[in-house]
Amino acid sequence: MPISDWQSLDTIEQLKRLDRPGFAAELLRRNVAYRRDYAHTLRKIARGGIDPHEARSNLAHRWGLRFFLRS
Repeated sequence: MPISDWQSLDTIEQLKRLDRPGFAAELLRRNVAYRRDYAHTLRKIARGGIDPHEARSNLAHRWGLRFFLRS
């Protein structure tokens, strides 16, 4: 789903079909500050400047996220 056009009929129909977690993820995915923070976190991990688990945990804490482990 493109992040630039919230008002296209296709986007509106796709958003209507999402459950609450999916809708929340779409809102977050479109948030410029979150995308910047996420990219910054990935760069820090890639440089080896921080433990990946700690970096992801800090990102999740800053944005109020919870991740469930997949089996």
